[in-house]
Amino acid sequence: MPAKKTAKIFDLQGKPIGKATLPAVFATPLRPDVIKRAVLAIQSSRLQPQGRDPMAGKRTSAESRGTGLGIARIPRVKGGGGRAALAPGTVGGRQPHPPTSEKKVTKRIPKKEARLALLSAIAATASKEAVASRGHAIEDVPQIPLIVTGSIEALKKTKEVEEALTHLGILSDIYRVKASRKIRAGKGKRRGRKMKQAIGPLIVVAENKGIFDAASNLPGVDITTVNNLNAEMLAPGTHPGRLTLWANGAIEQLDKLYGGGKDA
Repeated sequence: MPAKKTAKIFDLQGKPIGKATLPAVFATPLRPDVIKRAVLAIQSSRLQPQGRDPMAGKRTSAESRGTGLGIARIPRVKGGGGRAALAPGTVGGRQPHPPTSEKKVTKRIPKKEARLALLSAIAATASKEAVASRGHAIEDVPQIPLIVTGSIEALKKTKEVEEALTHLGILSDIYRVKASRKIRAGKGKRRGRKMKQAIGPLIVVAENKGIFDAASNLPGVDITTVNNLNAEMLAPGTHPGRLTLWANGAIEQLDKLYGGGKDA
């Protein structure tokens, strides 16, 4: 049986204060194919079924005049003018193949596969190669996976969180997110999603004692409790290896939740 790996625990000043034994979940093999399926299943659950009025474009007197008149057989409104209507491609006409509300837009995934995806995504946060390949700025990060004392959960002010992240070498990744902000191309600008930006670090805690509000204004930073982890948080855009900061309490809770790894 292979020996369990250990990792340093850092305080909020970025100094090592102890060691933690990594749970067996961090030994789960990387499965980007399964992670992609799980993330797409999560994303599809947010889709809203859409359809069209079955009579849309058909409320007209238009009728084809047939052949022999030297004009196209397109349906035309009765009366003078000969304006085309009803047919696809005409002004105000019906759609050729409109979406139907009966279509199943939610993708499903077996429970065991979803669990494997979550465990694999957790393990990917401990791979320096996977984190670097996502584009995160990890030059100043002292260790991957980065484990911090539980006192980070009790931070109440954004300034305190910024200072802690500076000492832990993560602030450079937040600057990368700031530099990436740009106005979205296309119609999304006027649909409530004007700006686009990169994905920043994830902070995983055992309990919210103020950190959620304190870190909510930092661009690109997401905060969650270990109980609410899912594959999309750990692998945004289906790409595993998000830069993740683990509170020590979250690591201990992770061991209780998924102590046996993929075989639990």
